[in-house]
Amino acid sequence: MTQGRSIRLFLVDGTPNGLLTAEIMNWTGHVLTGPRSKLSELVQRPECGRTGIYFLVGPDPENSLRPLVYIGESDDVSTRLKQHNRPEAVSGSGGGKDFWEKVCLVTSKDQNLTKAHVKYLESLLIQNAGQVGRCKLINGTAHDYVNLPESDRADMAFFVEQIRTVLPVLGYDFLRETSRPSRAPEATPATELEASPRFTLEVPRHGIRATGQEIDGEFYVFKGSLARGNWVGTERGYQSLYNQLCEDGVLVEGSNDTRVFNEDQSFSSPSAAAAVVSGRSANGRTSWKAEDSGLTYGEWQDRQVSVAVNEAGE
Repeated sequence: MTQGRSIRLFLVDGTPNGLLTAEIMNWTGHVLTGPRSKLSELVQRPECGRTGIYFLVGPDPENSLRPLVYIGESDDVSTRLKQHNRPEAVSGSGGGKDFWEKVCLVTSKDQNLTKAHVKYLESLLIQNAGQVGRCKLINGTAHDYVNLPESDRADMAFFVEQIRTVLPVLGYDFLRETSRPSRAPEATPATELEASPRFTLEVPRHGIRATGQEIDGEFYVFKGSLARGNWVGTERGYQSLYNQLCEDGVLVEGSNDTRVFNEDQSFSSPSAAAAVVSGRSANGRTSWKAEDSGLTYGEWQDRQVSVAVNEAGE
């Protein structure tokens, strides 16, 4: 079982939409985040005068599924953020970037991060974000910085893991590892609380059969599953998601008016997955059925809750 972690959050101005700090016990890192509208207050914070890593995050107008992200480093984050806030018309090296709506910066409480450290961190984080594929990076290709001593590289690898732990808690998912359940081994007793049984969804009239699984809070539809060839439901709900997956090449044209999942795809809920497979709004709690027991997703989930309650009462 994965060990629990304690993260300390602090609302700087007492509001959930303002500045927020985050720290993990026994980690020297310090995280500060907030909306661009609070930039004037954020740059006055002492953390902004330190050496650190920062993330600029905003929506991608061409892709509703993934944000735009810029990853940068500076030995004076405040000055760099002011540069990025300039109008796009004067942008150049380090100049304005109009896409971002939120900023997140990571510094060190003991101020032991050097310029060499943050350059190395920037390189690692750009590589990780590109591999995870949950965002569109503005940076382009990461530079290689390998001139750190071996001990420092180990320290920075640990630093990156803490960043990847805390950022999703703050609503930044672009560094969160994407599981690959269709290529994972069968569940063992140690993982059966994390991964669900495999589910199927069938629409025989249209020759559709899809398989999926819930893991780490997301519902995955596996590569090779079939979906409706076109969206036939009302023009709301998950239509934009369906269209986006077609544009991204996740859903490719198949035979007999179907589409095929070209890769494993995660969804926020079984209903979102069921809607994309069916080409119309669908109730994922009743549409998906466990391969081993025939239970619907809703029935399986209710059974899991009952088992947990009974075990807690023993």
